[in-house]
Amino acid sequence: MRKDKGLNGDLDRLPMLTWIMFLKFLDDMEKIREAEAQLKGKPFVPAIEQPYRWRDWAEKSDGITGDDLIAFVNQDEAMRPDSTKGKGLFKYLKSLQGENGGDRRDVIATVFRGTVNRMNNGYLLRDVVNKINGIHFTSSEEIHTLSHLYESMLKEMRDAAGDSGEFYTPRPVVEFIVAVIDPKIGETILDPACGTGGFLVETFEHLKKQEKTTKDHERIQKGSIFGGEAKSLPYLLSQMNLLLHGLEYPKIDPGNSLRFPLREIGDSERVDVIITNPPFGGAEEKGILGNFPEDKQTAETTLLFLQLIMRKLKRNGSRKYGGRCGIVVHNGTLSNPGIASKVREDLLRDFNLHTIVRLPKGVFSPYTDIETNLLFFEHGGPTKEIWFYQVPLPEGRTLYTKTKPMKFEEFGPVLSWWKNRTENLQAWKISLEFLIANDFNLDIKNPNAPIDEEFCSPEDIVAKLLKKKSIQDALFNSIQHELKEVETIRHDVTNVKLEKVLRQRSNFIKIDDFQTYKRVTAQTHAKGIILRDEIEGLRIQTKKQQICKTDDFLVAEIDAKVGGFGIVPLDLEGSIVSSHYYLFEIDKSLLDVRFLNYYVKTKTFQRQIIARGSTNYAAVRSSDILQLEIPLPPLDKQKMIISRLEKITALYKLLEETNNDLGFLIPSILTHSLRK
Repeated sequence: MRKDKGLNGDLDRLPMLTWIMFLKFLDDMEKIREAEAQLKGKPFVPAIEQPYRWRDWAEKSDGITGDDLIAFVNQDEAMRPDSTKGKGLFKYLKSLQGENGGDRRDVIATVFRGTVNRMNNGYLLRDVVNKINGIHFTSSEEIHTLSHLYESMLKEMRDAAGDSGEFYTPRPVVEFIVAVIDPKIGETILDPACGTGGFLVETFEHLKKQEKTTKDHERIQKGSIFGGEAKSLPYLLSQMNLLLHGLEYPKIDPGNSLRFPLREIGDSERVDVIITNPPFGGAEEKGILGNFPEDKQTAETTLLFLQLIMRKLKRNGSRKYGGRCGIVVHNGTLSNPGIASKVREDLLRDFNLHTIVRLPKGVFSPYTDIETNLLFFEHGGPTKEIWFYQVPLPEGRTLYTKTKPMKFEEFGPVLSWWKNRTENLQAWKISLEFLIANDFNLDIKNPNAPIDEEFCSPEDIVAKLLKKKSIQDALFNSIQHELKEVETIRHDVTNVKLEKVLRQRSNFIKIDDFQTYKRVTAQTHAKGIILRDEIEGLRIQTKKQQICKTDDFLVAEIDAKVGGFGIVPLDLEGSIVSSHYYLFEIDKSLLDVRFLNYYVKTKTFQRQIIARGSTNYAAVRSSDILQLEIPLPPLDKQKMIISRLEKITALYKLLEETNNDLGFLIPSILTHSLRK
C-alpha cells in the first residue's frame, strides 16, 4: 500500500485495508450460512449477489486486475468479472437494501456509502486483495490473532495525526470502566458515541466470559450490544472491530445519536447500561440543539450526550436503582458555570452519582493533554454523597507519552478499593450540601486532606480560608435574597394530618441464625437514623424483625417522645428493626421526603409527639403518629423551601470547616516564622 500514490499515511491505509477485509469476512460467513442451510434443506438468500461476492472477483489470484479492477470498484457502471456490463462494486454495495430494514444488507450499504477507494494502482490493489484472501475468517485462531493486530492498528491510527484520536479510547480506561460497571447477560448495553467500538468490544468479551448455554450465546449475539456512530470512517472501523471479535450482527446506528428529541424517548428505548466516551467540544447544528430543553442547549457536545444518557437509562421502578452509566468527561464538564451547572444539578437531583475517578494528565496523549474524569452514576436519586478517587501517575513519572502510555495495572488500587471504600490519600467523599454551596462544581480537590502546620504555609491556609469565605458570602447573599420568596408561600399552606401522606407498612422477615444483619436505630432528639450494629441472626433476641427501605419514615415506639424518629437513608436500605418501630411509606406525589426530614426536627413537631400517648408510659401508638398535623404547601413550593434550607445547611457545614482551618493558622505561623 505504501507504493500507491493515492494513499497518504495510515489514515488512508487502514480504512482501505478494513473495507477489503470486511468483504472477505462477509463472504466467508456467507459460505458457512449457505452450507448450514443446505444441510437443513432450507433456501439460502445471500446478502451479496453474483458477480459482486468476494469469490466472484477477488478469490482467484490471477483474476481481474489493473485498470479493469479499479474501474470495477470505482465506476458507477463498469465491465464486471463475468464479462457483463452493470453497476460497479461500490455502486452496487451502496444500493443494497434489507427486507423491512435491519438485516446485514443495510449494514453493508451504510458502510460503503461513507467509503472511498483511494488506491490508484489496480495491480497493487490486486496484490493487497491476494494477501487478504489468505486470511481464513473461519479459523478461530487466525481471527483471534487478527483481532489483536487490528486493535493495534487502530491505536497506531490514533497516534498518526489529525482528528483520528477522537475515535480511540485508551484500552486500560475501557477495561476499567467495563470491569466496574460489570454488564450482565440479559442487559442491554449502549455506547451512543462508539467510535471504533472499543467499549462494545470489551463489553462483548466481558459477556462471553459469563456464557454458559446456547441461549446465553444467542442473547449476547442478538439482543445485548448497541452502538451509535455518525461518522463514516469510525462506523466502518467499529463494524470490522466487532466482527473480528466474534459479534456476528453488530447493531451500530449510523445516525447522530443526538438527533431525537429528548421528550420523545420512551421507556421502550431505555437501556440497562451506557458506557461511552463522547466527543469533547464540538458544535452541533441548530436542528440538533432543538431536541434539548431551551435552557440546556449548548455547543458543548459532552453536555448534550450527558443529557441524552440521563434520558436513555432505565428508570429504577421497584428496584433501588435503574440503569447505570460509566462515562469519560473533561474537567470543564465538572466545573463550567451556566448550562453545565444546570445539567450537573439535574444529574445530582435525579441520579445517584456515586463515584468520580480522576485520571492523571496525559492519559489521552498524544491526541490531547486535556484532564479527564470517569463518572459513574445510576438512575434513582438524589445523590447523597460522592466518592472521589485520584489515580496518581506511576512513581518516577511526570507524564504519559506515546511510547509509555497508561497501563491497566495502574487501576489495581482503585479496583481493590471499589467494593470496600475508605478514605485515604487518593480517596475522599463529599456531601450534596457541599456541592450545593459550591454551585454544583464537581472539580474539587480533596477537601478532607488535613492541614499540616509543618508543611502548609500560612499563605496557603489563608488562601483556603479566603476561597471558603467567597463561597460563604455568596451563600449569605443568596439566602438573604430568597427569604422574601419563601414568605410568599404562607397563603398556599394547608394543615394536613399525616394519615393523608403516610401509609404504615409491615415487612417482617424470618431471621437466619447464620446470616449477618445490619440493625438501625433512631437517634434521640430527632438526629436521624443511624447504623446501630451488624449482628449475627443467632444473637438477635427478638426474632420479629422488619426490613427498612430508603425514605421510610421510621418511628421508635418507645423513644418517639424524645426524638426517636427520622428518614431511612440510602446506605441503610435493607437494614432491620424490631417490631417496636413503626415504618411508614411516604406518598411522594404529595410530600417531598426532604421536606418531612427537615420538618420533623422542628420543636413544633416534637411538641406534638410529646403531647400524644399515656402520661405515665413513653410509648406512642402508630395511630397517634398518623393523627399528627403538619403544615403542607404544594409540592413545587416544598421543593423551593428545601432548596433554601439546603443552602443554609451547606453554609453551617462550611462555617464549621472554616473554624477548623482557623485552628491550624496560629501553629503554622509559629512553625514557619521561627524555622531556621
